[in-house]
Amino acid sequence: PKTDIVFLKVHKSASSTVMNILFRFGETHNLTFAFPIGGGNQLSYPHHFLARFVRGFSPKSPRRFNILCHHMRFLQPEVQKVVSSSAVYFSILRNPVQLMESSFMYYKSTSAFSRARSLEEFLSQPYHYYNPADSDSHYARNLMTFDFGFNPDGEVSTKRVQLMLKAIEVSFDLLLISEYFDESMVLLKEMLCWDLDSVVSFPLNIRDSSTKSPLSDVMVEKIKDWNRLDWEIYTHFNRTFWERIDRDIGRERMQREVKTLRERQAELARTCLQGAGSVAPKDIKDSSLRPLQHGNAKILGYNLKQGLDKETERMCRRLVTPELQYNSALYKKQFPQKRP
Repeated sequence: PKTDIVFLKVHKSASSTVMNILFRFGETHNLTFAFPIGGGNQLSYPHHFLARFVRGFSPKSPRRFNILCHHMRFLQPEVQKVVSSSAVYFSILRNPVQLMESSFMYYKSTSAFSRARSLEEFLSQPYHYYNPADSDSHYARNLMTFDFGFNPDGEVSTKRVQLMLKAIEVSFDLLLISEYFDESMVLLKEMLCWDLDSVVSFPLNIRDSSTKSPLSDVMVEKIKDWNRLDWEIYTHFNRTFWERIDRDIGRERMQREVKTLRERQAELARTCLQGAGSVAPKDIKDSSLRPLQHGNAKILGYNLKQGLDKETERMCRRLVTPELQYNSALYKKQFPQKRP
């Protein structure tokens, strides 16, 4: 199994669920994480990543960490200072149309979105609301482009797009697609030589459907135009994703693998969860399992079954622990406080 990993956590793309998978694997195998100084969940985002943002890094005696997976704006030369040269790099992408709709709800308080009553209103005259100079403007346009380290306001010329795609291809071993999450997990498992249980998960940081609104065809086209660079990244890597499946696995075997993965997930849900699945924040009985609520989104969570034996309870709890709580527990484990 591969244990040196860089995951570029792209916003609002099922990346919290992937993070849970990496947290669990790292904890099981006693791996080290490149934590932000102070233990938050972002490596001085939205600045480009620098090695000195990582707790325990020192240029004099560079220390290598096994897993780098917190929110960052990608800058490979700096990333290479904190992980082994054999590290596997991967990320996950999401259709920019859904990504934009999600961002508008989730980051409603940012400069670009706060004054617009709706996404329609924002897109009817984006430059009325959007100012590239605002420190939080990246949430409102080409967010994936930004997270990969590029200029979200760059011109969309063929040459520029080609250079950007090439740069991503050279840096990353695998790009997953959140719309095909289960297929993505099969590819990831293959690439990392992990077992099935290492990539099984329950969806985390997901929104209640009551806050989601369907988009008209006109809106869809406006979102694609406004996020043209993201659209180019997504369509290109969605294509290479399927090419890779055809080349390395084949559709038939992929279907079998996905079926096995889903059966295992259903089995774990029956073992671990009360009721049929995720519940609204107000219905989560154990406050330590309540996810952070953000913007106008309503983030769902889970209730664990009562009376599980100790070992099962521990396994189930890790599957449903929200990102911030899990992050904080692992940080304390890696950097235990010295008693006075």
